[in-house]
Amino acid sequence: MDLEPGATAEVTTTVGPDRTAHAMGNHGVHVFATPFVIGLLEDAAAAVLRPHLPPGAGTVGTMVEMKHLAATPVGMKARAKATLLETDGKRFLFAVEAWDEKDKIAEGRHERFVVPDLQKFLARAMGKKAGG
Repeated sequence: MDLEPGATAEVTTTVGPDRTAHAMGNHGVHVFATPFVIGLLEDAAAAVLRPHLPPGAGTVGTMVEMKHLAATPVGMKARAKATLLETDGKRFLFAVEAWDEKDKIAEGRHERFVVPDLQKFLARAMGKKAGG
């Protein structure tokens, strides 16, 4: 893929009740849950790669290092940015950051790998259920 370090992408979301710590079982904590913050960071990194993928290919996350710095209440917008740091064949390492409307809420690193044939990858994974 023709992608150089420094390439970036951003994604945004609005925090809904279904994406809170409360919704994940931490009752009474109605703020953006850490797993969903991680998902937003992963989405930003995938957005850097997506336009450069050949037909039938996809990407998967393989590593996340993240500090969750501030809480974001329901109804606020959150924005994540991924910046490509390095690439090695099918491996891509990103610096990731996220903000809500007031604060920086997360920072860290995220690694993704390109899967050349996503359907084959998924079929192999689903084969685990069938005992394959």
